[in-house]
Amino acid sequence: MTSTAQPTGSEGRKAHPEHLGHVIFITAAAAMGGFLFGYDSSVINGAVEAIRSRYDVGSALLAQVIAIALIGCAIGAATAGRIADRIGRIRVMQIASVLFTVSAVGSALPFSLWDLAFWRIIGGFAIGMASVIGPAYIAEVSPSAYRGRLGSFQQAAIVVGIAVSQLVNWGILNLADGDQRGKIVGLEAWQWMLGVMVVPAVLYGLLSFAIPESPRYLISVGKVSRAKEVLAEVEGHTVNLDTRVTEIQDAMRREHKSSFKDLLGRKMGFLPIVWVGIGLSVFQQLVGINVAFYYSSALWQSVGIDPSASFFYSFTTSIINIIGTVIAMVFVDKIGRRPLALIGSAGMAVSLALEAWAFSAKTAAGTLPPTEGTVALIAAHVFVLFFALSWGVVVWVFLGEMFPNKIRAAALGVAACAQWIANWAITASFPSLSDWNLSGTYVIYTVFALLSIPFVLKFVKETKGKALEEMG
Repeated sequence: MTSTAQPTGSEGRKAHPEHLGHVIFITAAAAMGGFLFGYDSSVINGAVEAIRSRYDVGSALLAQVIAIALIGCAIGAATAGRIADRIGRIRVMQIASVLFTVSAVGSALPFSLWDLAFWRIIGGFAIGMASVIGPAYIAEVSPSAYRGRLGSFQQAAIVVGIAVSQLVNWGILNLADGDQRGKIVGLEAWQWMLGVMVVPAVLYGLLSFAIPESPRYLISVGKVSRAKEVLAEVEGHTVNLDTRVTEIQDAMRREHKSSFKDLLGRKMGFLPIVWVGIGLSVFQQLVGINVAFYYSSALWQSVGIDPSASFFYSFTTSIINIIGTVIAMVFVDKIGRRPLALIGSAGMAVSLALEAWAFSAKTAAGTLPPTEGTVALIAAHVFVLFFALSWGVVVWVFLGEMFPNKIRAAALGVAACAQWIANWAITASFPSLSDWNLSGTYVIYTVFALLSIPFVLKFVKETKGKALEEMG
């Protein structure tokens, strides 16, 4: 654990940069779960065609194997909040680390297709847990003035994980002379792609021992003195710790530990705020963003681009994803969450519509004319840019901030679970939909991007600059 000794004298009055650096380290360590979330979610992109070839499966069954991890994600997301309230945020991170490691080894050494599917479900549990515990923990340890930017670390880690997975896949493919089933030290290239995740999974587990438990969890289990030490670490030694603890305790006295029944309202099933969280999560997925990260290599190959180039375009897309995320991190606390979401929705709608137009020109030979091919590639990158600078970041920031303390962990779990179910629906349906009509599939995604605009305008409230205790 991080040292809890409180500096005295001039050390306790050091300027913000040193203090903020420590908070950034804690946040970055917790966000390693986001890195694994991104890595494990997208690494399968490099293995899709190899799995199809090795096990001789059609599009529908292949989609189920790819998407089945998302069922594990939904279960992990739905349960992580309650587990975290019982055993702590750090323990949940450590459990997720073990599951990531086991999944990586099993996925790299499968005996059959169904064996591979099982290990993907295990990895899905870990991703779901990481998707909940990361933003919740970061929100709880971040000073309110920096919470938006620090909350963005989760999405930043996710997009870096995506980019690293695509870079690793491209590097391994080149080592295998461009053959996804080429042998490298006895294993096929795609097996190495899935197995390399062992390294960040173990690192995540080790880092979890170097960061403190959430002060709000510590107070909830009666460890007030330890909570003060952590508050001093993350909010500074000049903060009145007794006052901060009293604020949190006062909020907790009006609450009890979050449970599913706390989320229920009288008329609409869930409380309105929970429905808003679910809506944000669902719209984030229904624009089809994960098609770009799960299927992009196969997608570009389906319109006539060779495998090596398709892997490279998957990597460049992930770099655009990082650039967009950095833009969002710069502006999320300056212009607010809602404006970024609206800008992103408009940009995504236009770029998705251009992709739909370009794919409508697909020839009988399965290629695109030069003009349409160029438009498709540019529009795909622009789509990812607008998603990354908006919904990719602000949804996670919103979910970490928008719920009252009473229901935060449970509500975040439900919202994340809804996100994974929507993700599964898109992932499982894309191969069959693209076989039916690739252009029409992108028209559907365009419609959802357009619908997200009135949803934000009518239902989503700005959370910029508010303390967590003010929510709800």
